[in-house]
Amino acid sequence: MVLRLKQDVTVENIRHHPAEDVAVVRDLLIAGAVVRPDPRRAHFYELEEGNRVFYIHISPVTGHVLLLASWSAEPGAQPTAARA
Repeated sequence: MVLRLKQDVTVENIRHHPAEDVAVVRDLLIAGAVVRPDPRRAHFYELEEGNRVFYIHISPVTGHVLLLASWSAEPGAQPTAARA
């Protein structure tokens, strides 16, 4: 599924991810990104960019995006709340 958000989308960095990750998520969503909906949770998505996967939530009330986790797209990689 392709997801495209408005230019003024707010990406909330509640888990202290690097600023570069927040910028990547915002830019991808503005340009139109292919996302995979989480089948167990409404409004949660996986967003891939290169070798990175970002787990996000889009509030149905405010439209704000929460960056919740990121991990390497390589097999066996574990999600992290934030990279050090």
